[in-house]
Amino acid sequence: MEELGIPELTTEQIETLCSTAENAAREHVLSKVPSKMVEKLNISVEADGTKPVNLAVEIDLTLSEQMKDFDAKALVSEAVKEALKAGENYLRKLT
Repeated sequence: MEELGIPELTTEQIETLCSTAENAAREHVLSKVPSKMVEKLNISVEADGTKPVNLAVEIDLTLSEQMKDFDAKALVSEAVKEALKAGENYLRKLT
């Protein structure tokens, strides 16, 4: 990933970065699977460091038994990518 040349982030900006990434992941999952089919959806986003900022996204997803043929792992992978993309877009707006 390239250097974005952003200034050091404030605590508020880090919180916004994490919530932006978390919301993007949640929206992606719920755009692919009806919420009533989701038994568990835990999303954790952590920002580490200031220059560069490393974003770690963890998603714990359990779907209902009715969704047993659905590829939950692929959905989680897609959601992580969406979260990282949203985080990167947020950081680009700060430059």
